[in-house]
Amino acid sequence: MNTPVRKKLGILPLTLLVVGSIVGSGIFSLPQNMAEGAGAGAILIAWVITLFGMLMLTRIFQYLSIRFYKINDGLYGYVREGFGDYIGFNAAWGYWISAWMACASYLVILFSAIGSFDCFNYFGDGTTLPSVIAGLIFLWIVHFFVLKGIYRAFLLNCLVTLAKIIPIGLFIICVILAFKVKTFKIDFWGSPQLGTIIEQIEHTMLYTVWVYLGIESATVYAARAKNMISISRATFFGFAITSLLLVCVSVLSLGVVPQNELAEMKNPSMALVIERVVGSWGATFINLGLIVSVSGGLLSWLMLAAEMLFLTGQGEKHTVPKCFGKLNKNGTPANALWLTTCLVTILIILAHFHQSGYNTLIQLSTSMVLIPYLLAALFVFKLALNRGKAYLILIGSAGSIYGFWLIYAGGMSYLLLSMILYSVGLVFYLYARKQRNLPAFSYLHDKLYAIAIITLAIIAIIYFYILPS
Repeated sequence: MNTPVRKKLGILPLTLLVVGSIVGSGIFSLPQNMAEGAGAGAILIAWVITLFGMLMLTRIFQYLSIRFYKINDGLYGYVREGFGDYIGFNAAWGYWISAWMACASYLVILFSAIGSFDCFNYFGDGTTLPSVIAGLIFLWIVHFFVLKGIYRAFLLNCLVTLAKIIPIGLFIICVILAFKVKTFKIDFWGSPQLGTIIEQIEHTMLYTVWVYLGIESATVYAARAKNMISISRATFFGFAITSLLLVCVSVLSLGVVPQNELAEMKNPSMALVIERVVGSWGATFINLGLIVSVSGGLLSWLMLAAEMLFLTGQGEKHTVPKCFGKLNKNGTPANALWLTTCLVTILIILAHFHQSGYNTLIQLSTSMVLIPYLLAALFVFKLALNRGKAYLILIGSAGSIYGFWLIYAGGMSYLLLSMILYSVGLVFYLYARKQRNLPAFSYLHDKLYAIAIITLAIIAIIYFYILPS
């Protein structure tokens, strides 16, 4: 039986959830990732475009949380309100898959980071047998911790998020003190081999796309928030804090290490940059910060994955089997958490035996979450067309354009592959419809949407798995 939620989350824990979800491992490799294909000028332009696009998405989530304050299903509820049960389900399904796959990637990165220390070199790249065993033990420890209470897990997430900001903040202070304008200006618009400014911007934005995943995370916990104002403000504050951290780390590094040298650094490049400033202890401190950050990212995304599956299974209008819509006595979506952790376990084992296939799945998971972003933006655009308000037209159209760009930047091949995983979700959806004694689809556009997904999934299977052989 569902247990009534007794505690409510305020702005601080929700803001830290957003920050903790966004700030994972990516920021620690951001200096090298961005310098690899662009000069300082192109990087600055890319950040301006990214910040505008992400601000529009942030404003979209803020608007939806206030305008539809009675909807406490977050991103899933908004898309469902705008386009019906089946498309709403697909938004949640894509988000859920992306979230639990992210957990697997965090475990691999975590033990790869630990393996960088000489005394733990047997963990290797995070896919060796010792790292798989240790990773699974750590995963299930986190699982049982969350199972004991979602609010206890939230408290730990707050502490870990604050802890991960400390090394990043120290890094920013150090590079500000060591910043040299002369170094920053070297090849400001990039060397000829990097290509045109447009090509440099496009390359750089491929990374700025990924580092913001998680901006919507506060909306997922709308039912547990004190009010919708808390959701709205936490989303904006999370965006502002992470933007400051991300921009400072990537841009200021170019004033310490020239772009051509930064591009050749190994990751996590933050450690090597700060080593230039303060010595080897700084690199060690950043590597420890990476371990803390990735551990927190695992906790955040495991909670988010279980919560999203729970939201689709709760109530009389559930779109997945209703067994997933139940809370245990501690307020944790236990059944959803069990399935999520089991799937992460399978993916970690897959990483050990088929690393190349695992890497493809991780990139694919990132692509899947972009479709829910686009659907939320299109819902606001739909509202803008009906209401004719200039503000809605601005954020709806800009957010939709940026949503399409995110999917394009993610790669069309991964978009096509994602249809295979979306088609699997149809089984869950149809079973839930049967439980509710409803026809498979309520509307014609739902049938067309399902046919399109299945068709694209078949094409993807033929193109990527049958023809190459």
